[in-house]
Amino acid sequence: VEPDLTVGVSGAVALGRLTATTETPEVDAYIIAVPTPFNPDRTADLSYVKAAAEQIAPQVKPGAIVILESTSPPGTTEKVSRWIGELRPDLKMPHDNDGITEVHVAHCPERVLPGRIMIEILTNDRVIGGMTRRCAERAAELYRVFAQGEILLTDAATAEMAKLVENAYRDVNIAFANELSMISETLHVDVWEVIRLANRHPRVNILSPGPGVGGHCIPVDPWFIISAAPEASKLLRAAREVNDRKPHHVADAVIASSQRFREPVISCLGLSFKADVDDFRESPAIGVVELIASARPDVTVLISDPFINGTIPGNLGNYPNIRLEPASEAVEKADIVVLLVEHEKFRSLRHTRLGGKVVYDTRGVW
Repeated sequence: VEPDLTVGVSGAVALGRLTATTETPEVDAYIIAVPTPFNPDRTADLSYVKAAAEQIAPQVKPGAIVILESTSPPGTTEKVSRWIGELRPDLKMPHDNDGITEVHVAHCPERVLPGRIMIEILTNDRVIGGMTRRCAERAAELYRVFAQGEILLTDAATAEMAKLVENAYRDVNIAFANELSMISETLHVDVWEVIRLANRHPRVNILSPGPGVGGHCIPVDPWFIISAAPEASKLLRAAREVNDRKPHHVADAVIASSQRFREPVISCLGLSFKADVDDFRESPAIGVVELIASARPDVTVLISDPFINGTIPGNLGNYPNIRLEPASEAVEKADIVVLLVEHEKFRSLRHTRLGGKVVYDTRGVW
């Protein structure tokens, strides 16, 4: 669900400006926007990027622009240039460093927020890193067709690193908030009140804690930096460990509370990785539910999310003790209510519905 996307796509198709094909054509510019997940050892899986480069290589012509948008470790854009060059020895590629370039290779990372993509793809500043200065300038010509924000030119490795740093910065700050929530719990103080008061300082802006960190960027991108410089990335690694631990902390608290009931019903509200989007990738909420359901197979776990469209996300459908319910019924039947995502539908629940129940509000909504 992305506001205005359907209108934009259908309009472009109707005008003949957007077509789809399974074959890579010969064109003036190529934008590679494919997944870059991590391997089991948390290094980057560049197989999709390499496959795209190999599909482009036979069709690329002198003067063409090749732009990598996928979030990637430093050095990936140079690899794209080399992969194409290996298949097209007849072309002068920018990694040859002889000053002559027939194919212009650059990196321009995606910098948009789910739920605001159609706005931010136009208005956000763009960082464009070229294999050479001329590569960056040629790529900038393409983005100036639609981009309204400032276009900032740099080298490819710096542009790759800048995108990773943006998400690593957010990860570290979220880890501070999450660790603060666990400390406050131990000290029996209200973390939301602590943050509210601390943020009155003119140079303090603590983020809100939650049940972990989700999405396809923030939990992944710091590992690309860590794997590139493992000995120098101690803070980034610690932040990742704090945020990865948080779903276990939440689940452990709920499981401990469930021991007080003979046949408890636990309702978990929200499964997407953030509020009011239908994106379930790397969602900590799903992790919390899985941990609860596997630790207490004798307990009924009700899940509710307004953005589930028929199919239960992740592996939750494999648990016989998990059932999908509308929010009102899930709360009504529950002994324990766990708010994992602050969807607007859950924010508007009347507090009287929660009377007499154990409530875990991981988002500070209630």
